[in-house]
Amino acid sequence: MIDPDLAAEVLRVARSRGGAFAELYVEERTSVQIRLDDGKIEELTSGLDRGAGVRVARGTAFGYAFSNRLDRDALLEAAGAAAASLEGSPGTVADLRELEPAVVHTAAEPASAVPAAEKVAWLREVDEVARSLSPHVRQVTATYGDSVQRVLIATSDGRVARETRPRVRLVVQVVAARDGVIQTGFHGPAGLAGVEFLRAHPPAETARIAARRAVAMLDAVPAPAGEMPVVLAPGMGGVLFHEAVGHPLEADTVQKEASVYRGRIGERLASPLVNGVDDATVPNGWGSFSFDDEGTPAERTVLFEEGVLRGWLYDRLRAEHDGAPSTGNGRRQSYAHPPIPRMTNTYILNGDAEAADVIADTRRGIYVTALAGGQTNPATGDFVFGCSEAYLIEDGKVTTPVRGANLIGRAIQVMSAIDAVCSDFDTWEGVCGKDGQSVPVGSGSPTLRISRITVGGTGA
Repeated sequence: MIDPDLAAEVLRVARSRGGAFAELYVEERTSVQIRLDDGKIEELTSGLDRGAGVRVARGTAFGYAFSNRLDRDALLEAAGAAAASLEGSPGTVADLRELEPAVVHTAAEPASAVPAAEKVAWLREVDEVARSLSPHVRQVTATYGDSVQRVLIATSDGRVARETRPRVRLVVQVVAARDGVIQTGFHGPAGLAGVEFLRAHPPAETARIAARRAVAMLDAVPAPAGEMPVVLAPGMGGVLFHEAVGHPLEADTVQKEASVYRGRIGERLASPLVNGVDDATVPNGWGSFSFDDEGTPAERTVLFEEGVLRGWLYDRLRAEHDGAPSTGNGRRQSYAHPPIPRMTNTYILNGDAEAADVIADTRRGIYVTALAGGQTNPATGDFVFGCSEAYLIEDGKVTTPVRGANLIGRAIQVMSAIDAVCSDFDTWEGVCGKDGQSVPVGSGSPTLRISRITVGGTGA
């Protein structure tokens, strides 16, 4: 996207007034988004955005400037602005050498090769399939999006990383209503891939899942309240793990002394059944990449091993502060944002139990198939999560849907109360917001059971 000699010149200007290192991040992103609402195509947009950000850092302090132009004058101006934030002797820039990625995520069928008319047809199919499931379906909203992000990262210690990241996602939301009761169902699979991902996850199936969730919840009764066992369906344990555990393990939170896990590496802080990782090397995973946004190769980082806490998620600045290597978790929303520690694909790995046996062994509790929004306090581990689809478990059987269920607890206690981990792993893709930045992330887990957790509800 830019000449290597120009990249080196930008880095030299960035280091002209001190700083331990300088970094140039160049990005070009093409995107398409199509939205259907109530049977009509309401939006069809395409875009191209390109620009670059320059960072100069010393310790955890840094200067950052960016430009939406890639010409020499604009890049040198950004480098000078970033350099102005620090005072000191000029630094050197090593000869740039290109890194070879250990893992490459390719699009077998690039989305750009598929006509817009075919993408529109997918959304119309979603609408038809969702409405055919039940006469109670009142509204169908579907959004298809694809993008290709090309990045180049050059650093003053001589590293150059290049990567192309294709992404595709289809999100379906269905509203069902009957006798004054209104419920919503959601499903949104996504991958770091081309449209072959939608061949493997057909739009019709996405529509059926979202519609089934909305219609099923029309029969929901108020959720019971109190402490009880909760069984989380495949993927949902990963969502809980991401929010309640993953964020407190990001190194910036730890270094601010705002993490419940600070100073506790090597302690058993979860059930011995829990093995958890953050893994950017998952082939075509929604949160995957070849290099993070600082040019560090993608890694698989063990967070919990048989319940024992093993480490943090580091970007470059926080890793250098602790004298540790980066774990490849420096991520940014775009060239207009500096990188910060972020999760990628955060998973609880498979265990040995069978889901049917775990449910049969649960006399009374809640079975959660979809979590909604939640709140977590990383300093204490306290969290509250809503359940958008959940059912009673009665005498070992999944029975009546319940509404208004909330899961309330503390991360360490709840993770320690997991007494069954199954072998039916699945994922749940989303977009994670932090410090004003949003990035794609994957969450995953098999079916698992929490032996005791507080359920907030209004039923008996």
